[in-house]
Amino acid sequence: MAVTTLDERTALVVIDLQNAVAALPVAPYSAADVITRTAELATAFRARSLPVVLVRVRATPADSVPGRTEYQRPSGGTPVPDGSDIVPALAGHPEDIIVTKRNWGGFYGTDLDLHLRRRGITQIVLTGIATSIGVDTTAREAYAHGYHVTLATDAMSDLSAEGHAFTLQTIFPRLGESGTTTEILELLEKPRP
Repeated sequence: MAVTTLDERTALVVIDLQNAVAALPVAPYSAADVITRTAELATAFRARSLPVVLVRVRATPADSVPGRTEYQRPSGGTPVPDGSDIVPALAGHPEDIIVTKRNWGGFYGTDLDLHLRRRGITQIVLTGIATSIGVDTTAREAYAHGYHVTLATDAMSDLSAEGHAFTLQTIFPRLGESGTTTEILELLEKPRP
């Protein structure tokens, strides 16, 4: 469903736009494009005193969820020192909320819901990397928590163009409204009742 409206109390929730994730090869949009579009949205949200939430992943081998999977989990070593740091284009705004997750989604095991509810947030606009992993999981969790979900389709990208397209076409229409950065910025410009 195309984006039609933004609630008066909407927050921008940014998923995994941190140094290590931004260095991954993604499609259909480059990480630089996703960061640029997300920064545009963040500037517009901040100008309207709407919350910007930067969700980053910081997981160690001890955080790995047990179970059978074909994915090779890290067995040791230390993460890149600045790998979980928010990308420079989004960092450095003391009014932003930083949430650290250890799973795919931004809600499970974090204080994201608490931050949003304390501020009376009823809707979230999601951006980030990867569309079919962190963004998708957070969108599903937000929907389950009762938030209106809007997905900025050109401010997210995936590990494959196919994964991005599948999630946009099959999953997101069941969770909320989707629109481009431009469409969302236009809705932010409209006067609110």
